[in-house]
Amino acid sequence: MRPEEALGLVGLESRMGHFPAELSGGEQQRVAIARAIAKRPEVLLCDEPTGALDSKTGIRVIDALLSINSQLGTTTLIITHNAAIQDVADRVLSFADGQISGIRKNETRRAAAELTW
Repeated sequence: MRPEEALGLVGLESRMGHFPAELSGGEQQRVAIARAIAKRPEVLLCDEPTGALDSKTGIRVIDALLSINSQLGTTTLIITHNAAIQDVADRVLSFADGQISGIRKNETRRAAAELTW
């Protein structure tokens, strides 16, 4: 995938000529996602993609991941301690003490813009 296309999927095509120090934390996170999807992976593993972000920027990052999931058909796994994010998922796996403690399917998924934390 061309860099312009990958950055476009995460809404950063206009920031392509900027250095990392000129980008916000959320923009840097979205660049990392663009780099990860540039090869069009079948599976995308995201470990705490919103961990160091404010809620507004975190929602943008989740929205970018959801867009990639729907546009490219990429299976996207999000590992997080933020329980609010589970509302956007198709399926939710919960863990306790290193074991799967629950699996459920979301019947009514929410859009990223509806999340609050």
